[in-house]
Amino acid sequence: MKQALERIGQCAKSELDSIRDSKDLEALRIKFLGKKGELTAIMKGMASLSAEERPVIGQIANKVRSDIEEAIEKKANELKAAAFELKLKEEKLDVTLPGKSRELGRLHPLDAVMHEIEDIFIGMGFDVASGPEVEYDYYNFEALNLPPDHPARDTQDTFYISDNVLLRTQTSPVQIRVMEQKKPPIRIIAPGRVYRSDAVDATHSPLFHQIEGLVVDKGITMGDLVGISEMFIKRLYGENLKIRLRPHHFPFTEPSAEVDMECFNCGGKGCSMCKGEGYIELWGSGMVHPKVLKNCGIDPEVYSGFAFGMGLERLVMRKYGITDLRLLYENDLRFLGQF
Repeated sequence: MKQALERIGQCAKSELDSIRDSKDLEALRIKFLGKKGELTAIMKGMASLSAEERPVIGQIANKVRSDIEEAIEKKANELKAAAFELKLKEEKLDVTLPGKSRELGRLHPLDAVMHEIEDIFIGMGFDVASGPEVEYDYYNFEALNLPPDHPARDTQDTFYISDNVLLRTQTSPVQIRVMEQKKPPIRIIAPGRVYRSDAVDATHSPLFHQIEGLVVDKGITMGDLVGISEMFIKRLYGENLKIRLRPHHFPFTEPSAEVDMECFNCGGKGCSMCKGEGYIELWGSGMVHPKVLKNCGIDPEVYSGFAFGMGLERLVMRKYGITDLRLLYENDLRFLGQF
């Protein structure tokens, strides 16, 4: 048994020399010192020894175990040191190498122009209001003088969630909610996403953005609407641009007008961009219909107001000379990086 113990000690030390990683080291420890290891198996046979032999063999066995444990611990420390050295070499930083530049992001053209428009109107005393994109039919249509059988609903075909709930087709519902909750004077813009069941092409999308405005107070006239429109155009596109108003019809305004701006490409002479007219349609507008004011609990005999609404995508396309609306949504960095 003494010879077997000495052989185990020699074998353990010999195999330790070939160990290269902690996994193999753990396997060696189990082989010699585990519950079913070689040393443990010999120790179990000590019961057959005489009383004189047991202390001698026990002392030798303890010595062999102690030597193997010390050798394993020493090997483990060597492996840790080697791994640390390798990590230092692999992660070594060459301070003479040039630094890696991080490309800075920028605002999407839609966001950039939206912020610019908000700043213009805030500078004119407007507040920015918001509302739900999933809206009730009442706020999206009926409160705006568009009853269920009104033909103008056909031009705003939208996505219905139920008979009474839909994705808003305009941000006008925000105006209704503000007038219900706040009495005049009111001066707000309502930017946000809107939805219509349109096929995707160069100028249409089922999802787009609108910016609508509302002013309600005593003594508000069409002259105020013209002044706000001129101020906005000059701030956004340039001080030399002119506007014109064309008679139109909207169910929620009376009288109504389309506001056009002078074509910035040809200066009003006529070109392909403005289709030879010299002016480009900007937004729809008009004096708030008395019935709409009544629906919101505002007396039209005391107060009057004007409202307007514009498509953000069209403003962005005209500002940057973009000819296809789809480019704004394709997330092509080659395109977006130009702005």
